[in-house]
Amino acid sequence: MTVLSYPVRSSIFALAATLSLSSFVSGCSESADSPAPEAESTQAVKNEVTVPISAVTVALVDPGEGPHEVLAPHPAMGATQQVTLRTTNRIRQQINNQADQELSSPALTIPLTAAADEHGARLTIGKVTTPDAKLSGGLGPAEGSHAGFTVNPRGAITSLRLSPPADATDAVRSAIEQAFYQAVYSAVVFPDEPIGVGAVWTMQQQVSGGVTLDQITTARLAERDGNRVVVTVDVMQKPKSEIWNLPNDAGMLTVEDFVMKGSGTVTMDLGLPLPIDGLISLGGDQTYADPETLTRLKQSTGSTVQWGG
Repeated sequence: MTVLSYPVRSSIFALAATLSLSSFVSGCSESADSPAPEAESTQAVKNEVTVPISAVTVALVDPGEGPHEVLAPHPAMGATQQVTLRTTNRIRQQINNQADQELSSPALTIPLTAAADEHGARLTIGKVTTPDAKLSGGLGPAEGSHAGFTVNPRGAITSLRLSPPADATDAVRSAIEQAFYQAVYSAVVFPDEPIGVGAVWTMQQQVSGGVTLDQITTARLAERDGNRVVVTVDVMQKPKSEIWNLPNDAGMLTVEDFVMKGSGTVTMDLGLPLPIDGLISLGGDQTYADPETLTRLKQSTGSTVQWGG
């Protein structure tokens, strides 16, 4: 991918654009401490790899109105559900006064059959579709493949389990994995304390990629009817450092401006492994600079995670 023809330290910005596409568009990527997918395997499924997910810190702000109860997902072993995960990723960038470039990755629609297991949820992927003609032609091998979430008692996803089909292309594997990362980092985690309708709590999690981000989500219990709960969320991300050290000693960029925020609603049945409905959108604008040349990379990014039928 040719990102720019700028003669000064252009390789820095070419690499930065590539990393931004994988790390900032969706606001989710592998943890910096996570092993490469090939580094780990499990005995449960051939070729299954496990990627740790950074811990979530939950703090109760307001317990809401009574009655109060400790809420958490509690699907019975073997409980199944069918739900569709839809994701979009958008990125536009500009380097100095050059023309804008469109670097968005394809939208995906992933039908899932989820079954509660001893780890959390075991997922079977249905027929994946995309409006992107180039990617669409290689999606066939993904049908029938597997993934999974390891979930703690509060609903936090602690690891993502992936079983990529051996005959799928790298582009297909990457697109599907990215969709699951988006789902992981938009998961609702409940506080330990009893709560009622109107309760407010925060979820703080580190998202590591090109630049390590703090993701702070403020959640509110908007409705509850037995196991069915509706939670609204407001999401904000901010960089932990003003310096972006590119890998392989490729250089560094400074973070001059960074805005990333979003909101949405998630509907859950606490007796099922996955959300049953919902939409969370996240987006913003960022500016990075090469401190030696003052060349600037401006980006406008956005993503959505949607659950439903």
